[in-house]
Amino acid sequence: MKKFIIEREIPGAGNLTGEQLKAISQTSCGVLSIMGPQIQWQHSYVAGDKIYCVYIAPNEELVREHAQQGGFPANLVTVISAIIDPVTAG
Repeated sequence: MKKFIIEREIPGAGNLTGEQLKAISQTSCGVLSIMGPQIQWQHSYVAGDKIYCVYIAPNEELVREHAQQGGFPANLVTVISAIIDPVTAG
């Protein structure tokens, strides 16, 4: 399985309310439950006019299919090749 970061351009994303974010999350989880365990949502970051999502899936096509079924943009889908953090420096 590969790990992907998805950039979703959503104007005003940073101003969405907790209820709006909950509704988006529920829609995503509903689609994921239909698609099965081969695609998993790990977490997302909301910043400015974008939402950055981290998913695990076998391929980009499945990530894009999730976006299409959920009605979400998937402006950029990129395979994550490595993860680094302060521990990496040690």
